[in-house]
Amino acid sequence: MTDIEIEIAGDVFPARFEAQDAPKTVARFRELLPFSDRIIHVRWSGEACWIPMGERDLGIGHENATSHPAPGHVIVYPGGVSETEILLAYGPCCFSSKAGQLAGNHFLTITDGLDRLAKIGRSVLWDGAKNITFRKG
Repeated sequence: MTDIEIEIAGDVFPARFEAQDAPKTVARFRELLPFSDRIIHVRWSGEACWIPMGERDLGIGHENATSHPAPGHVIVYPGGVSETEILLAYGPCCFSSKAGQLAGNHFLTITDGLDRLAKIGRSVLWDGAKNITFRKG
């Protein structure tokens, strides 16, 4: 089932919302759609890319939080110890910041194309930021 599409640098990935486990996060993110920004590679966390959102308050708190998202998992850190951010794992990852280990709400899972996602993630690492858009599927 595809609830949403994620386009990164022209490559499109189908994804599903994790509405049962993260209902508040999913509801809030749906309000933001379509959502476009740029992803950059994580500094401390491993094989992942992130969207820094600064002091933006999403008003969601923690639910279904994890520090170890699997490849294709998208998590949102609602702020607090570190800035608000969205993280997209493409390989092994332990979600951290300069303040230490964090936990983010797993609210979205890419359902196909993880091999392409890993290629894009490595390209972000070596070539720099890429455009990303989340839109209804």
